[in-house]
Amino acid sequence: PMPGTISRLLVTVGEVVEINQPLMILEAMKMENEIVAGKAGQVTGIHISQGEMVNPGDPLITIS
Repeated sequence: PMPGTISRLLVTVGEVVEINQPLMILEAMKMENEIVAGKAGQVTGIHISQGEMVNPGDPLITIS
């Protein structure tokens, strides 16, 4: 966990995702890190936007 900038969102609200599916790309320390789904389900909320700076512990995406 590290602060960074959301460079790309790869899913939309309502989309069904599988475990380990890439959800977004986080750019931190000049490296791109893939953030993946921790569980399978439907994306019910996206709490960040592309280009936004985030910190460890910030809510990013809700999967139900």
